[in-house]
Amino acid sequence: GTLEKIRLCFIKKLLPDWEDRRKYHEEFASSTSFHGVHNIVHRQSKARRVLWLLVVAGCLATAVWQICSRFIYYFSWPTTTTMVVQYVEKVKFPAVTFCNLNRFQAHAVSNLKVIFLIWNTVSAILQKFATEDKYSQELNDFLLGNQNFSIKDFTRKNGFYLNSSTLLECDFFGKPCYPQDFEHVFTEYGNCFTFNHNDLSARRVSLSGRGLHLLFDVQQDKFTDEPALGYTDAGITFVVHSPQELPHFDGLGLLTPVGTHAQVAIRQLKSIIQEYPWGECKPDIKLQYHKIYSTNGCLLECKARYIQDWCGCLPFILPGNGTECDLLKFYKCVYPAVYNIEIKGLCTVGTHNSTCPAPCEETDYPTTVTYSNFGGEKAIKYFSTKLKKSSEYIRQNLVRIEIKYHDLSYKITQQQKALTISELLADVGGQLGLFCGASMITIIELLEYIFTNFCWMCIFLLLKAPEMPQWNNPSQNQPMQKGKKRRIQEC
Repeated sequence: GTLEKIRLCFIKKLLPDWEDRRKYHEEFASSTSFHGVHNIVHRQSKARRVLWLLVVAGCLATAVWQICSRFIYYFSWPTTTTMVVQYVEKVKFPAVTFCNLNRFQAHAVSNLKVIFLIWNTVSAILQKFATEDKYSQELNDFLLGNQNFSIKDFTRKNGFYLNSSTLLECDFFGKPCYPQDFEHVFTEYGNCFTFNHNDLSARRVSLSGRGLHLLFDVQQDKFTDEPALGYTDAGITFVVHSPQELPHFDGLGLLTPVGTHAQVAIRQLKSIIQEYPWGECKPDIKLQYHKIYSTNGCLLECKARYIQDWCGCLPFILPGNGTECDLLKFYKCVYPAVYNIEIKGLCTVGTHNSTCPAPCEETDYPTTVTYSNFGGEKAIKYFSTKLKKSSEYIRQNLVRIEIKYHDLSYKITQQQKALTISELLADVGGQLGLFCGASMITIIELLEYIFTNFCWMCIFLLLKAPEMPQWNNPSQNQPMQKGKKRRIQEC
């Protein structure tokens, strides 16, 4: 009896009667800020009620369709790209790395072909080289007879060097520069030298049309490549890059043959890429041995980790602090490991889910190069007298390179979100206001109305359910069955 009294109390207090509920619905239709609803309820003509019902339903369907399309567009993560040209009074001068196309001194060893085969095996880490099988026996014999041979020490001592005999002139914005201003670095071209490697504040320039002026002597009689292996060029190759990044020659190096004057006009291009899912960059990635993140630096560190794990040593041309690999490990382990990394795709570049995604911000230096023959007759005679060399030597060995900014400006290419959260909310609000005259207050009103009716339904099911007839009760069903039998007999 007590439980029954409590149930009846809940019914009386929490569940209004039908008349109160009808008044609540009419009051909601009259007072809601959702336009058009009151016309459905309070119009006297049924035809007008039906017409307003169709109008409200159509506008609501249109608004829902437009809102869904905006959400679908937002979750496709669209982007736009803008390009801005910024003019400045001063701009940073980039780093430039120079290499001689003739890698080694011809008198260093009797069999230069073997040295190039070894260097190809070493530099395959940076650039793909295929070692032909016909040289494998010759290479094996050299490795077995020279267990303590160090290709790193050999390249540093007998590769291309930079001193007053190979760098004849150097001028940076009217001030002389010297071989000491260049830092040594190993690349696939052997010994290379980088100008402005430390990104000094003094390297900011304020005049366009002037820059770095260099005159090289490649000394073909001392340095040579191996024609049998396809190395037949003579001259200087160089790459313009950020001072905080390592040089990357594969596909980016500019070639200046002997006897030519190259004029290089550079521009600065900054690229800003959105993070995933709008773009392909990940801002939280940092490199261990590089100041800034770049795909090339990340790729080198990735290869270094795998090679150190597999071979127990680290090639000297890769970043890290591991034990240096000897020649036998280079040939037996490092070279197959690099091939395995490429085949299995262990170090990938580009997309957000790759090992080395695109950087969120990077600086490139697009170049425009023009060439002319080096020196006229008077210039040839002048350098011939100055260097005490023949005119033919001047034409076959000297290379002049000028690198300067095209103008004092830089371009910023920025990837931006095509639709932000605030713009999405503005679009949704605009569609609701245009078709339904609704706002955030209207949505709260609808939620309150739905919640109230949901609560009434739950109370009705919980409290009224015990009053439902017990259709499955045998004691109540038995008299009914007997009455049915009598009626059937009478029929």
